[in-house]
Amino acid sequence: MAMNEALHPRVQQVQAALHAGGVDVTVRQIDESTPTAAAAADYLGCDVGAIANSLLFMADDEPILVLTSGAHRVDTGHLAERIGAARVRRASADQVVAATGQVIGGVAPVGHPAPIRTYLDVALLEYDELWAAAGIPASLFAITYAELLHVTGAIEVEVD
Repeated sequence: MAMNEALHPRVQQVQAALHAGGVDVTVRQIDESTPTAAAAADYLGCDVGAIANSLLFMADDEPILVLTSGAHRVDTGHLAERIGAARVRRASADQVVAATGQVIGGVAPVGHPAPIRTYLDVALLEYDELWAAAGIPASLFAITYAELLHVTGAIEVEVD
């Protein structure tokens, strides 16, 4: 995408949130949708584990965001124990939009209407460069683990 083309409003929100959080990265709106970690890894030519999936769950009745490696599946029972919740379950598509303002496949780690308690999968430490969605399925940005931890204020956790 040419730099002078307008970014989608959700992508602009994510870019603004990253900059406001002190992280100087540039989001990219791309010409194809990459709604899964595998699709994003294929597009970028990187390991699927370097994709930082932003997944919304309900911890009891509270939305939580889990930033996990694209190579992992979140063990909800294990996660519930780790975070002190009675039950953790995947959020519905409507709950995802309500909490993040973004659609499944494009959920970013930041840029939401209100703060969401966030957890960061320590498995992502394995990668020097991570990639995350930026508000829509056809968007990506590169970030380091340390920057992601800083900008989200996440709690580090093992998710599987």
